[in-house]
Amino acid sequence: MKLLALSDLHVGFVANRAALEALPPSPRDWLILAGDVGETEAHLAYTLRLLRPRFAQLVWVPGNHELWTPHESPAGPRGVDKYERLVALCRREGVLTPEDPYVAWPGVGPAHLIAPAFALYDYSFRPDDVSAERALDWAAESNIMCADEALLYPDPYPSREAWCHARCDLTEARLAAAAATGRRLVLINHWPLRADLLRLLYIPRFSLWCGTRRTRDWHVRFGASVVVYGHMHVPYTTRRDGVRFEEVSFGYPRERERRSRHAIETYVRQILPEPEPHQAGPLDPALRHKAPGWKAS
Repeated sequence: MKLLALSDLHVGFVANRAALEALPPSPRDWLILAGDVGETEAHLAYTLRLLRPRFAQLVWVPGNHELWTPHESPAGPRGVDKYERLVALCRREGVLTPEDPYVAWPGVGPAHLIAPAFALYDYSFRPDDVSAERALDWAAESNIMCADEALLYPDPYPSREAWCHARCDLTEARLAAAAATGRRLVLINHWPLRADLLRLLYIPRFSLWCGTRRTRDWHVRFGASVVVYGHMHVPYTTRRDGVRFEEVSFGYPRERERRSRHAIETYVRQILPEPEPHQAGPLDPALRHKAPGWKAS
């Protein structure tokens, strides 16, 4: 029995849907979906209904794309309402979310709690000499602007920063209670917890939409043994303070064409039990540690 992970499926792309439909079943294993499954509620429903029969349990956290309110549906759910609709969908499909109690990992090895989180971002991944007030202008100077600015609403919060801080307050309290049990955590969040995990070679100022400084020490403070995330579209493994960090993105078709062509199952990462060093990830080292790619939105 294994805990596996994959993110950034972006099933709005025909090629990605075809790849996902070809993913072999693994009926004894659990699969983490670490955000950006797609851009609509229908995308998420399609993915859950496709994968739920293939795995023993699914665990989902939202990415920014799931939270979008498309221009063609301006009266649709926004912000917290949109998120709660997605949580309700997951619960109907028997999928664990950040709003559910953390569950114990039933597989072999040390005791772990599976801790899905939703922390968002607050534009604090920026140089110290760039003020919060000037952050968006700083990004725009390099012709960088995330689609979230037009599509991801914070309602009823006054700003994305306010929503992020409310989510961090809630999540920190839950993680502290979980850490008090003495069990290690598998901590899951779509956005990287630390700015030094960013892989933005071509668009460094996209960092504004990639996380919050508030999560920088969560892996140590709350006793994580592994942190799972996506958003970078650059799958790789690294460590901070002895804790393993796994970026588990599948990404856009054009990105995979630039690197090399691998079947989707090679992107599925083993989280637990921790793989041996020579099996650290299903992607070969040349691909997993390539120079960072880029992400357009």
